[in-house]
Amino acid sequence: MKDDRIETNLGEIEERFANLIWDNEPIPSGKLVKLAEAELSWKKSTTYTVLRILCTKNIFQNVNCVVTSKISREDFNGLRSKRFVEETFDGSLPQFLTAFSKQKKLTEEEIAALERFIDENRG
Repeated sequence: MKDDRIETNLGEIEERFANLIWDNEPIPSGKLVKLAEAELSWKKSTTYTVLRILCTKNIFQNVNCVVTSKISREDFNGLRSKRFVEETFDGSLPQFLTAFSKQKKLTEEEIAALERFIDENRG
């Protein structure tokens, strides 16, 4: 699936529900309804409404009453991060890191991890 078909803007409720699905997939839709009731205090109609929204955003699918992801949580978060940097910092990772580090001082461990990442991705 092309990245441009996946909508990455999620509200807090959609995000909580998405994580519930990712944590339990593949999951029969009936079991998902019970899980959403237990974890989120949702009614069946709410579960199916939010599931339909997330399916429209091309994140999940409900095929033969089994809900699965169309994109992994890791890939979704990577895509969302990429889009954020593109939209907010004109695609410049150094600009993003500069802005980020002005708000939160990087630890020695974080700096070392970034240095390893840079070394591994030179090319």
